[in-house]
Amino acid sequence: MILGRFLAGGLKSPVILISMLVILGIGVLVPVLNLAVPPSSPFHVADHLVPLYGKYLCYGMAALALDLVWGYCGILSLGHGAFFALGGYAMGMHLMREIGTRGVYGDPILPDFMVFLNWKELPWFWYGFDSFLFACLMVMLVPGLLAFIFGWFAFRSRVTGVYLSIITQAMTYALLLAFFRNDMGFGGNNGLTDFKDVLGYDLQSGQVRSALFFLTAFFLALNLLIAAAITGSKYGKILRAVRDAEARTRFLGYRPENIKLFAWVVSAVMAGIAGALYVPQVGIINPGEFAPANSIEMVVWTAVGGRGTLVGPIGGAVLVNAAKSWFTGVLPEYWLFALGGLFILTTLFLPEGVAGLIRKAFGRRAKAPKGKDEETDQPVADATAGE
Repeated sequence: MILGRFLAGGLKSPVILISMLVILGIGVLVPVLNLAVPPSSPFHVADHLVPLYGKYLCYGMAALALDLVWGYCGILSLGHGAFFALGGYAMGMHLMREIGTRGVYGDPILPDFMVFLNWKELPWFWYGFDSFLFACLMVMLVPGLLAFIFGWFAFRSRVTGVYLSIITQAMTYALLLAFFRNDMGFGGNNGLTDFKDVLGYDLQSGQVRSALFFLTAFFLALNLLIAAAITGSKYGKILRAVRDAEARTRFLGYRPENIKLFAWVVSAVMAGIAGALYVPQVGIINPGEFAPANSIEMVVWTAVGGRGTLVGPIGGAVLVNAAKSWFTGVLPEYWLFALGGLFILTTLFLPEGVAGLIRKAFGRRAKAPKGKDEETDQPVADATAGE
């Protein structure tokens, strides 16, 4: 009952409701166009595009997670790629356990990379990952626990601003170095790959690809609803107060460290879910996902889309990654320059992102007085007198 009322609060905004319906509609439309429409039709979605679009939605979910803490709490995280990658590794470990005797070495317990490295027994932290439900729990628990421990010390130490951003980047870089090591038991540089199936269904089949795409769209819509409910509640108002005037909020009797910690953990769990849905669609997870550049790209997606809008970062992630797919195919060596230039242009000329630009355009039209020309703000008679 309480949960229902809480989630219903997220539907108060027409923008959120329409966005959720659009996301769910896409989640249904793309699989239908892939499975039901013949390849000869111009409306057919090719098999390779389904996981590609699913990857875009996963990135949108990661940008939404970042926007919750950056746009509404003022925490510029340069390490959210760590939570994304940890969720991906948790799901990847389950998919590796599902391979069983179908691996190259045919070992029913040890993954191929462990056999190759002469491991004699399964490490303790791999226990339980043969269960799908256990893996789903770890997808949320591991990023959430890391976020809680990190946030507990960082926020209580009152680390803010650029210093907090730097240590979040240090966190993901430390994990990058750790996961590169073969003796960590996560596949080293090669990571986890060669997945066969999930819940007994072939990952390469069109039906499974479509089901994964729909699940990604569903969880993106659900996370958008949760984020909207959080930011639209009384807690959301306090969260913005901490962002705008932390010292004054503390003076009023609130504890900003606890307020920030809750949003930080929820954001990490969202990013972990995005990573878990990303892995079976892409087919691999390796330490490169911890690279600081990935976390910085998330910041670019959020900034381009419009931080503090929830919907904007989702669109920003999809637009930037679609442009990346096109640009890297045409001029791959110049993509990073284009990405950097896009971020600079957004910062200088579109500080509120694409969403802010759209909101201003519609707001200007709504506020234009009757009988006045929208472009010149003059009475229509005067504006057309010289014609």
